[in-house]
Amino acid sequence: MMQITEIFRSIQGESTYAGLPCVFVRLTGCNLRCTWCDTAYAFHGGTRMSIDDVLVRVRELASAPVPVSDDHVPAPSQGRQASLVNPLVDPLVELTGGEPLLQPDAIGLAQRLTAEKYTVLVETSGERFIGMLPQEVVKIVDVKCPDSGEGGTFLLDNLEAIDRKDEVKFVIGSRRDYEFARDFSSQHELARRVRQILFSPVFPDPHGSWNGLDARLLSEWILADRLPVRLGLQLHKFIWHPSTHGV
Repeated sequence: MMQITEIFRSIQGESTYAGLPCVFVRLTGCNLRCTWCDTAYAFHGGTRMSIDDVLVRVRELASAPVPVSDDHVPAPSQGRQASLVNPLVDPLVELTGGEPLLQPDAIGLAQRLTAEKYTVLVETSGERFIGMLPQEVVKIVDVKCPDSGEGGTFLLDNLEAIDRKDEVKFVIGSRRDYEFARDFSSQHELARRVRQILFSPVFPDPHGSWNGLDARLLSEWILADRLPVRLGLQLHKFIWHPSTHGV
């Protein structure tokens, strides 16, 4: 059984998959307390669900009715309408949190999803070992920068568990964070290890709890240092209000 905060369908807002329709499974609970965390509502609560329960909901959200012309719509008495669904309309599923890897059944869920031919993303803080995840899973692994308040929590063993389809993300709130991310990426040769290095500026809290970093300023730093990284802008926060849940 897992504790699930929410399961929803939205536009992927981060990583190299940004802009694609995606089904999100947000697991409850996190052992870190980043100063700029925008999903603190997932720390507690949620609903107890089995892997099968989660799969049923993911299938519902990732499927859509098959278009059928009026000439071929079966009569209601035939009982076929409910089966007119096209599986894997949105084959992208992300397990996120909280920290999804705190819950052992997250591994089994990832295995089941990959067996059903979904493209599975797992977004994790980098503090938990990712090597137990199925090889097919795309790992999007955070490295916490100093201003997060959780610097130094990254598990270095994860560097041996990532590969060329995976992505490493730094959420950057200051010049100090930027220099840390730049130097960490260079020291550990991330550009040759992973598909993409992501530098994402902290988005300002709409309620004023923390300040953000100007994306233009971060862009200028990246360009000045000629870094082989991708700027990430949390697309969903530009589409919907930044504090909206379930998007």
